Amino acid sequence: MTSSIAQRAAAAVDEERVISLTQELVRIRSVYEPERGGNEREVVSHLAEVLSAMGLNPILEEVAPGRPNLICDWQGAHFDARLHKTLMFEGHTDVVTEGDSSKWHHPPFEAIIAGDSLFGRGSADMKGGVAAALCALEAVKKTAPDLPGRIRLGIVVNEEGMMTGIKHFISRGWADDVSGAIICEPEENEICLQQKGAMRINVLVTGVMSHGAMPYAGVNPITALSELIRQVARWQQSEQERSGEHPFLGFPWITPTIVKAPPAGEAQHNVMPAQAYMALDVRTIPGQEHSTILADLTKIAEGLEKRTPQLTISLDCFESRPWTETPPDDPLVRAIEHVYPTVLGSSPRYGGVPGATDGTFLHASSGIPIVTLGPGDRTIPHQCDEYVRIPQLIQASRLYAAAAVTYLGPQEK
Repeated sequence: MTSSIAQRAAAAVDEERVISLTQELVRIRSVYEPERGGNEREVVSHLAEVLSAMGLNPILEEVAPGRPNLICDWQGAHFDARLHKTLMFEGHTDVVTEGDSSKWHHPPFEAIIAGDSLFGRGSADMKGGVAAALCALEAVKKTAPDLPGRIRLGIVVNEEGMMTGIKHFISRGWADDVSGAIICEPEENEICLQQKGAMRINVLVTGVMSHGAMPYAGVNPITALSELIRQVARWQQSEQERSGEHPFLGFPWITPTIVKAPPAGEAQHNVMPAQAYMALDVRTIPGQEHSTILADLTKIAEGLEKRTPQLTISLDCFESRPWTETPPDDPLVRAIEHVYPTVLGSSPRYGGVPGATDGTFLHASSGIPIVTLGPGDRTIPHQCDEYVRIPQLIQASRLYAAAAVTYLGPQEK
């Protein structure tokens, strides 16, 4: 019974609506640029209008000025919160800057279709996934009005920053009754059960300022930082050898992404600065402990301090996003696997998420089983000429609809 309803739900997805809604969302520039007044408000307002037109009651909650989360529930006619499950579709409304528009072959906010692809900033990351989820909900609403379950849309802000949107969503209690979540990020419609963790570390090396002609009169923080970078690279190699290569996530990495000396103010050619700054972007895989990593890096820094009088090194891990792993026998995973061959015409394909997502906090803070699955090449986000393939976009929406009916419906004997 559930299989036939799932097939009807998948078939009920309006292909043209998925495409047009994606275009509408891409054409709304939702780059967070406080100096220009840019934020997510306009695109969230548009989504709220779309959902209201579907007969639903979206809720907007301000996370920061001009940055509202959108939450919207639909439930079957006989839904009982004490007995039935809630499936969440999660997405974000912010997109990164387009950079230099002249380097794009298609204007970044016009959502032009060329061949089988829809181009534009956010088309893959992740307005295509958001549109697919909304259209899947609409299909389920039409074909399974008595479904014994609830679908919750959590469309949040600031995923590209400090993920304050999903943190606010969780703090407000919206995750408390979620049984499982599909994170609609671009993963080529592969079923991703693991995602990398992330640590953001600020490193400040403090020496003694002096004249460039007399470096012996001071302590050069740049030299110490250079040695720290070399030792961190050696630590990375040993950690990769210890942990091995994950089949879906690859190796763990620790990458210097920003180096400044001095950290602020004007640099001068003939001045050895008092301080040097480095940002470290750490990406972890299952089996690694973030606390152990920070302890190892601290030990390296302390060794350099001991060998260099008047040198201090501080490490500030200001964000820790643990890796996640969902058991392959979780009911949500099984539901997606069950409908996958019918919707996509192939055996289930699996992958891994190379970066952290909002799902990190849903899993880590609330223990929610998450599956990351959505349309778009996983390598294309944040690049010029970002695009999503239209067949993949439609397949994702159909897969969401069929999986929702299967996961929330009565289990077949």
